[in-house]
Amino acid sequence: MPISDTKARKAAPAEKPYRIPDSDGLYLDVRPSGKKYWRIRYFLHGKENLYTPGQYPQVTLKEARKQRDDVKHNAAQGVDPKALQQEERDRLKRGQQNSFDAIAMEWWEKHQSRWTHYYALQVKNGIEREMRPAFGAKNIRNVTPADVLRVVQKVEARGAPSIAMLVRQWVGQIYRYAASTLRADHDPAAPIEGAVQRPPVQHSKSLAAEDLATLASQIDTKGGWRINAIAMHVLMRTMLRTGELRQGRWEEVDFMRAEWRIPGERMKMRRPHVVPLSTQVVTLLQELHSYTGHMPMMFPSYRNPAKAMSGTTINKALERMGWQGKFSGHGFRSTASTLLNEHGWRGDLIEKQLAHMPGDKVRAAYNHADYLKERREMLQWYSDYIEAIMQGAAAPPVPERMRA
Repeated sequence: MPISDTKARKAAPAEKPYRIPDSDGLYLDVRPSGKKYWRIRYFLHGKENLYTPGQYPQVTLKEARKQRDDVKHNAAQGVDPKALQQEERDRLKRGQQNSFDAIAMEWWEKHQSRWTHYYALQVKNGIEREMRPAFGAKNIRNVTPADVLRVVQKVEARGAPSIAMLVRQWVGQIYRYAASTLRADHDPAAPIEGAVQRPPVQHSKSLAAEDLATLASQIDTKGGWRINAIAMHVLMRTMLRTGELRQGRWEEVDFMRAEWRIPGERMKMRRPHVVPLSTQVVTLLQELHSYTGHMPMMFPSYRNPAKAMSGTTINKALERMGWQGKFSGHGFRSTASTLLNEHGWRGDLIEKQLAHMPGDKVRAAYNHADYLKERREMLQWYSDYIEAIMQGAAAPPVPERMRA
């Protein structure tokens, strides 16, 4: 009597394996572990063979009977059902290995060491959050321009056109990598270039001296959590990018030398950067060390101290202080650059402290001057200058040898 689905479902394990027959060579193999496997007995070239469609209930009774009929038909034609099964498994495995997601992550792994930590995380999030749900499981050769366009337009629609452009750019880079390894022959991101308009570049606003004095005076009273206030004070006086400051680790700070040595992998230009610390910044960092010195991160997240503070923390603090739409954390750099230039400091010192790469690549290759002593004098002058304008006093004089 053929097996029923109810009987298969209720079959309980026993001390030894046993079989529940269906018909025409199909039976359910019940194991002592409780697992149940479909088996099909068939003959090929006069020899008895055993074929396993899969495990019950993942493979239903109906599916098992359909596979039995296919097995019997193929065997009658002299085709080995097991060989066909292995070919299908190999095909699926190749498809998984050549899926967009697998190759995208392979590309990320090969390139992430060349990027800053923040950028590598941004790219990975783009793959995992934007590309993977949409077409990650597809074979990389089967992703279409329409697939990519839908993702890009979805990102743009939520008010992130810059991220949308990056997603399209990353897809193109993944396909160039896939083509170089002979796993793709087209780039579905290429036809949709221009589908998203680049937003106008908004350069960080710099503050006039009187506004900087006002802001600096507000930080201690309105800056919120003391660690956030220290972050703004230090950012103001070091000319660092916000990400370089937020990701700072105590192992990088040398109090004896009054230096903050940032490794190349954390810098935008991928070059190590030494920041000479003014006496005011040393005092601020010593205070900070009393709060966070027992942790690796100098500026840990309030919610998760194992991580750096959020990229929005400083800007939110500035908004609470009343500077929304007027000033952002990145503006501390442009403010310092503007004021130092206005007071006649040499441009090469300012550019070096900003960790900018010279536009002339030949000049960049030969210009290894660190100007550490001169930059130390400049940053000490700038910290003294901030104190002076906060008190309504005149700016300290700039040494003639440091003038442009």
